[in-house]
Amino acid sequence: MLRRPNSGYGSLQRKLAWSGLALMAICFVLLQFLPAGDGWPRRSSPPRSAGGPIALLIIDPGHGGYDSGAVRDGMLEKDLTLDVARRVERLARASGLKTMLTRPGDKWVSLANRAATANQERNCIFVSIHFDHGKRAAATGISTYYAAQQASKLPLASSWLPFLQEASAGAASGESQSLAGFVQEALVSRTQAHNRGTKAEQFFVIANVRHPAVLVEGGFLTNDDEMNKLTTEEYRQQIAAAINEGVTRYREDARSRQPTLAAGAPST
Repeated sequence: MLRRPNSGYGSLQRKLAWSGLALMAICFVLLQFLPAGDGWPRRSSPPRSAGGPIALLIIDPGHGGYDSGAVRDGMLEKDLTLDVARRVERLARASGLKTMLTRPGDKWVSLANRAATANQERNCIFVSIHFDHGKRAAATGISTYYAAQQASKLPLASSWLPFLQEASAGAASGESQSLAGFVQEALVSRTQAHNRGTKAEQFFVIANVRHPAVLVEGGFLTNDDEMNKLTTEEYRQQIAAAINEGVTRYREDARSRQPTLAAGAPST
């Protein structure tokens, strides 16, 4: 005679099975927040950008190496971007901010590697520097771009908790828009160039950065007046000073909005 299975026992087994799956899912998500390494656990030194709400400025000089960018009368965009980037670096360091260049010299670096450089850091700002090339010689002005949609800070966990991915990406995009506003305002104020405004554009190098990120177009090489200005060190210094000012004002604004985070951040 066969015995009828105990329905209460079966129910308990199902509950235990579901509990086990839930525990596995939670552990998987938590692992996404742990630093990657050859083994776990391991002792790690504080990240380079551990101090304050924003402790590192990553400066991205556009183009480089075989990619010259826009060219006009022997002037190469890649040389202009590197020159301005180095000026921004000196000014930022003088104001106490740590800096990093995605390319310190005339070297080609892929867009993916530029974004990856930023994504390996914490608490940083990413500024990519470019100059424009218009179809019309009359095209003029400076603009600052941000990505309306950015890479999430939780890429691996997103398949389990997609709503977290959306919130993380939205927060980064909002901060990038704020950063773009500060940088653009300073650029126009210092250079007196035509204000082309801040714009949302899915440029790869800023859309794939998980931190506040903007791309500056510092003028048109195809415009005679702007081209003449860009040949002078004084004007390039003004652009660099404006970028540094915009970053500084954004950092101050971030501190005022995150007093607890700023006060509790480890010192370096």
